[in-house]
Amino acid sequence: MSSLPTFADVQAAARRLDGIVLRTPLLENARVNEMLGGRLFIKAECLQRTGSFKLRGAYNFLASMSEAERKKGVVGWSSGNHAQGLAEAARLLGIKATIVMPADAPALKVANTRASGAEIVLYDRVKDSREEIGQDIAQKTGATIVPPYDHPWILTGQGTAGLEIVEQAKALGVTLDAVAAPCSGGGLSTGIGLAVKGLSPTTTVHAGEPAGFDDLARSLAAGTKQTNAKLSGSICDALLAPTPGDVTFALALKVLGPGLVVSDDEVLDAMEVAFREFKLVVEPGGAVALAAALTGKLPVKGRTVAVVCSGGNVDHATFMRALGRRTA
Repeated sequence: MSSLPTFADVQAAARRLDGIVLRTPLLENARVNEMLGGRLFIKAECLQRTGSFKLRGAYNFLASMSEAERKKGVVGWSSGNHAQGLAEAARLLGIKATIVMPADAPALKVANTRASGAEIVLYDRVKDSREEIGQDIAQKTGATIVPPYDHPWILTGQGTAGLEIVEQAKALGVTLDAVAAPCSGGGLSTGIGLAVKGLSPTTTVHAGEPAGFDDLARSLAAGTKQTNAKLSGSICDALLAPTPGDVTFALALKVLGPGLVVSDDEVLDAMEVAFREFKLVVEPGGAVALAAALTGKLPVKGRTVAVVCSGGNVDHATFMRALGRRTA
């Protein structure tokens, strides 16, 4: 790796994304603040186009490609938010997109990806390798592979949410003590870390992960990349990458503070609070940073903290399970 992306790269991504992505709101709730004894802001990326932050990185990647590369199309693999973000970015730029998705992916996510004009190739999770299928398509067609997180163009695109957080806080007369974002492979959290540190060096930035899938938290503590023992088993289906990316981990060592780890029950509680107090629909993986703040793992008392709710693409049954947790 010759060099890591810089703050200037996030600023360049913001210029590419101007007028394309929504400047999602930074929300605050008086009752929640009173309960926590500080000020908590939510960056509502669940309200972003396609229902998650993923459009930011996908569009920045495609917009950074050469005209010759664009003509050959792009290929990606994902069961959800990356698929929808990449498909929509390709539609906006007039690029042919092929997305490799598992045959058992939620029908709604497949339909939404197809609605943006992408060609869907289904595979069997047990028998097939989505990476091999995608690489084969790229080899035959000359299409460019768009990775979900481990690429400078992807993470700097995601980092534009961090620029917005600091700018929106400043407009409210606020300096943030800490910012936290959900983490799978690390594209969002490291991109936001790069952006926030560039504008507000004293603000700490943290990645939130589900218990048992806290590879980044353990990697940061150890100073070397760690791997999860399991590939599945958390309600946070969007956050189950087995190990941090090469680019994202190298950057994480520079811009992130200690990791935050929460349980599935704490995530469900956070989803309920997001809906009841902030009127937000948040998917499990999108709620881990909020869960860390609500449980005190990310201290809010006497401080000003912002958390990213990164996506809202949740199935009905899971959402009802979260809402059913409050009895009073």
